[in-house]
Amino acid sequence: MKETEFNLLEEPWIRIRFPDCSVREVSLTDALLHAHEAADLSGELPAQDVAVLRLLLAVLQTVFQRVDETGAPAPFRQEEDAIVRWGKLWRLGRFPAEPLQQYLKTWRERFWLFHPERPFWQVPQAKIGTEYSAAKLNGELSESGNKIRLFPPCSGEEKSGMSYAQAARWLLYLNGYDDTSSKPKTKGAPSVGAGWLGKLGPIQAVGSNLFETLLLNLTLLKDGAEKWGEGVPCWELETPRSGERTEIPQPDHPAALLTLQSRRIFLHRENDRVTGYSLLGGDFFSPEYAYCEQMTVWRGVQRSRNAPLVFLPKRHDPGKQFWREFPAVFMQENGIHAPGVVRWISRLQHPGIHLLDRGSLVRFRITGVEYGDKDFFVTDTFADELSFHADLLEDVGKGWRKSIQEEIARCESLAEAVGWLACDLAIAAGRDKDGSQKAEAGKAKEQFYFRVDQPFREWLRTIDPMRGEEENKILQWQNQAAQLARRFGEELVREAGTRALIGRSIEDRSKKGKNETSIKRHYSAPEAYNAFLSRIAVIYGKGGTA
Repeated sequence: MKETEFNLLEEPWIRIRFPDCSVREVSLTDALLHAHEAADLSGELPAQDVAVLRLLLAVLQTVFQRVDETGAPAPFRQEEDAIVRWGKLWRLGRFPAEPLQQYLKTWRERFWLFHPERPFWQVPQAKIGTEYSAAKLNGELSESGNKIRLFPPCSGEEKSGMSYAQAARWLLYLNGYDDTSSKPKTKGAPSVGAGWLGKLGPIQAVGSNLFETLLLNLTLLKDGAEKWGEGVPCWELETPRSGERTEIPQPDHPAALLTLQSRRIFLHRENDRVTGYSLLGGDFFSPEYAYCEQMTVWRGVQRSRNAPLVFLPKRHDPGKQFWREFPAVFMQENGIHAPGVVRWISRLQHPGIHLLDRGSLVRFRITGVEYGDKDFFVTDTFADELSFHADLLEDVGKGWRKSIQEEIARCESLAEAVGWLACDLAIAAGRDKDGSQKAEAGKAKEQFYFRVDQPFREWLRTIDPMRGEEENKILQWQNQAAQLARRFGEELVREAGTRALIGRSIEDRSKKGKNETSIKRHYSAPEAYNAFLSRIAVIYGKGGTA
């Protein structure tokens, strides 16, 4: 084997899906220069695609923060310069070859996957770290020596080793999403938690092709408002950081953040196959107010009573549909900090700018990795998407955003009503022992959200803030949601059986202070369903009656 081998700028390794649904591996250079011909990234996992996307964005951020579309040096002097440059790139419909090729040629020697001194995304000093097999590097397996997958997607040689191209993709994924199972080699080293991407609720804008996706996520202004500070991607550092678990200041340049080395990694290979790796903890910083991160949703946390909210990245809930997170992601009022990429696209739609077509749809995708036992291992990965009119992000959509938030809250109340119905039916049928009624309620709520999921997405997609039909659209949705709930409620009543139809009387006990009261109450399917209809009436008032 050669000491210097597999240059990522020239060797095919990034998996791309084309409009004809074929998937091919291409080099990093080709992925950028032919992004307009590709539909999307198509790695083994959606989370892996996020890691690869951020590498491509790091290159673009570095290049187009420094030069214009012709390759001429042109650093931004004011915020409007960034908007103008983005607009020129958008209208080109493809990335200009000259500035990208010139930059990548300059830094070609830093993109060798295997190199005696500067292996890409790795440090030789990590050889002393915890050793893992290729099965752990493969995110589809994530299999350690003491946790064997029962039904692995690959076995034999495919499990014990991987190609250089495959290893390059999983190297990026591992750096961003690694769990907390590795032990430090330095005594008293701080706890750094999961990799940086694993701490986030990743969100990205999605275009009609890979070029549009990359450009929509190319936030040339921080939060769409201010110029970025100084910083360079990891391959431009004169001496790469190699210390274990190193605390650094929050990066003030997107390329520095997008190439954050959360882990120190060194790949092992044998007979042209990657057989494993060594790992140490890498760079970390406080996630509080880390608004340099443009691709995450946020949550406010109150550290103590009467203290102001502290904003931290918020992980996605795998059991929660994306549209249910709409208020936390797309509302820009009431102290909510919207993701930087959302603020950026909103800026592109400001009056007098309107770089996106009026009335066009925007699409956002969330991805996530779910961990278990204090992030000690990965349990699942997931992704979801949402589309709506770009005008919803403008001032003209402010009233609509509030209305959408209210309708989502009503859906939450409707799901609670479904849960109460399921609970009452379980009691009426005698299935109220060992907490089973709570399980019945949870199952019913989950099924209801499944029923309402596609209809709500379609309703959201058809909202056009410029058409002035808000009252009718809201009433239309309320009628549809109430009808879906009633039909589902009828199904639950039928499934409850004849025993629930007859019902039974039980004593409901409640305790207030030292006094305990007991009230005898009769539970039956008709009574439960009538109570359910009453709850729907309270939720929607005059709406939801059709």
